[in-house]
Amino acid sequence: MDHVFFVLSKVAWALLSPSNLIIILMIIGILFLLFNQIRTAKKILLPTGLIALIILAFPVGDLLIQPLEKRFATPNPMPAKIDGILVLGGGEDLKRSLSWQTPELGLGGDRYIAAKQMATRYPEAPVIFTGGSGSLQLQNQSEKEGGLARQLLTALDIAPNRIIIESDSRNTYENFRNVHPLLPKPDGRYLLITSAFHMPRAVGIANKQGIHVIAYPVDFRSNSDEYRKIDLDFFDHLKSLEPAWKEWIGLTAYYWTGKSSDWFPKPKAPESNASE
Repeated sequence: MDHVFFVLSKVAWALLSPSNLIIILMIIGILFLLFNQIRTAKKILLPTGLIALIILAFPVGDLLIQPLEKRFATPNPMPAKIDGILVLGGGEDLKRSLSWQTPELGLGGDRYIAAKQMATRYPEAPVIFTGGSGSLQLQNQSEKEGGLARQLLTALDIAPNRIIIESDSRNTYENFRNVHPLLPKPDGRYLLITSAFHMPRAVGIANKQGIHVIAYPVDFRSNSDEYRKIDLDFFDHLKSLEPAWKEWIGLTAYYWTGKSSDWFPKPKAPESNASE
């Protein structure tokens, strides 16, 4: 069932991605035009064109992604002790790393910077990476994904003997399922590093699997009100719209299929054993 869920999720996202959906609707509208179905074509092309214009002109994705990014804040104060630093894959760019035979970071590269910062802050804590290939076309590259993560972490001067790698998982549910047996303390407390917009879903899955995590969000994609202006930058606006739309769909799908503890997980009450 996990394999079916993985394949269906990829196919569904190919159809529901905002940019793909706009292109698909435009193609359908053009086909109606070619068959002289003018009225039907207008019903498809006019709203589709208007939506594309709005996305081009204004970062509407910020309105969708900010509730996700604000759900979990950076711990303040930071915990005095943790049992490990858990880093979810997604910060690396596997295709380009394979293409150029050199470690390449993607938009989520902040996850590695945060891993280094937390490894310095907690010198006794192991750094645990979990993430394989989430691409349907690159399902034979799990070892390369793990090797890439190891290269990046050691390049950041994290000692190899501190690093634990899990590289068979294809999505967030499998991240936690596969890494659970590798945790030094199954009932320990782990600092969870992932993108801010992805943190609610990640925490919900961790809670469902009985892994105690402390959220440490990074890789923010939205702009504050001060910088949210009309600027005609379609590509930049998709950087918040695409992940936001995907996460809201993911939160719903994971909750409906019993993979998450809540539809929109929220922080637990602050713990008392924390220090500056």
